[in-house]
Amino acid sequence: MKLHGIALLGVLALAGCSDTPADNAGGSPTSSGTTSAPSSAPIPTASTPSLTPLPTPTKPWPTPSVKGAPESDAPLAQRIRFAVSKQAQIAAGKAATTTVNCPGIESAEKPGQHSLTCTVTYAGKSYPGKLTIDAKQYSATYKFTSESVAIVRPKVVDAVQRTVTGAAKVTCTMDEVAVVKHTSQGISCDVTTVDNAVQPYRARISGNGQVLVTKA
Repeated sequence: MKLHGIALLGVLALAGCSDTPADNAGGSPTSSGTTSAPSSAPIPTASTPSLTPLPTPTKPWPTPSVKGAPESDAPLAQRIRFAVSKQAQIAAGKAATTTVNCPGIESAEKPGQHSLTCTVTYAGKSYPGKLTIDAKQYSATYKFTSESVAIVRPKVVDAVQRTVTGAAKVTCTMDEVAVVKHTSQGISCDVTTVDNAVQPYRARISGNGQVLVTKA
C-alpha cells in the first residue's frame, strides 16, 4: 500500500596680593598671604563597555537526520507512525526519541475513513493531535494536525540571532525542549545588544517548526 503523504566644568582661581609697605620697615620680614580658591576637577564617570556581537548564522538551520524508517511494505500503521514522528523531529530541530501513540491505528488497513486521536511524545514532552486516514485497497493517504509543536531552544536562539542585528546575548524563557501552541504569543526572548541594552522579542512557532521573531 503506497503512502502519500538586537559636562564641561570650568574653575577660575583668583589670587590676591598687596603692594602696601610693611609697618615694620626696620626689620623683620613679614609674609604676604596668598589665598586660592579650592580647586576641583571633573569626576570621571564609568563608560558602558561594548560587548562582542554574536556571529550571524550564515547557513540554514540543519534538517535533522531521522533514522529508523520502516520498509515500504511494512504495515500501514507503522509507516504512518514513523512519518508523524519524523515530521515532529524535523519541526523541533533535532533528532530525539519520539513516540506516536494513536489508539485504533492498527485498524487503518481497512478501506474507509479513519479519524484518530494521537499523542506525540518528543524528548519526554507530549502534545495531542488528530490523525485522519483515507485507506483504499492498495493505497492510503493521511493527515496529522495539532495545535502544538515541540522545539529545541538552540533553534529558537538561532532564529533570534538571524533577525536581530548587533545581538551580544540571547536569552529565551523556555526549557531545553518546549511544547508551544502555534496560535499562542510564542516564546519570550531578551536580546542584550553590543551597547549593553536589553530589548524584548517574541518567537512564534508555526506548525511545521518555522520560527518568526518580532519585537515585543
